[in-house]
Amino acid sequence: MYTNVKAFKSKLVLFSSHAEKAGAKVKKYSKSLDALHGEFCRRFSDFEKIDKSLQSAACSLSQDPETAPEELQLELINLQSDPVLKEKFNFLKLNDFYATLNEAAFSHLWRTAQKMLALFGLIYVCEQTFSVMNINKASHRSKLTDQHLRSILRIATTKLTPDFDALAKKGTNSTVPTESKSFSFVLCKNCFGK
Repeated sequence: MYTNVKAFKSKLVLFSSHAEKAGAKVKKYSKSLDALHGEFCRRFSDFEKIDKSLQSAACSLSQDPETAPEELQLELINLQSDPVLKEKFNFLKLNDFYATLNEAAFSHLWRTAQKMLALFGLIYVCEQTFSVMNINKASHRSKLTDQHLRSILRIATTKLTPDFDALAKKGTNSTVPTESKSFSFVLCKNCFGK
């Protein structure tokens, strides 16, 4: 995601300069592109603060150790000097690579990667949760209770797959209160034990 943000910012600058050099018909778009670039930079300014850490995690093999944060420099040199780790880095997904990395030997690099990888995963889960909540709390479904909404959000954001055959065989037994027999509540009650 970070590389996409950087690439888009660079493209906006390029488009703006091309629009500035073009004729009068296209020149009017230059101000809009500049405004979009400014807004984009403002919204993603936090990325600039963690740029070195992101580079260290995502581009460990190509990053110059001297430009990396001090605590990562020696570990980057060790990583870049090890042909087995280079091979793993090139063939594994980033999170799988860091999962196989020796935490004791590369503690700072491992911790930095863990923070950077978790950052984007958490953002995705939060966005997904708010989207599901907004869809389910629309005006035509305003009678949802907090318990129902919690159940819907839990089901929507989990990677667990309910065993529908077992649930159908089990049916709605005494573990489900009679006043709340919605499907999502039954699933939540049977799958998650709450």
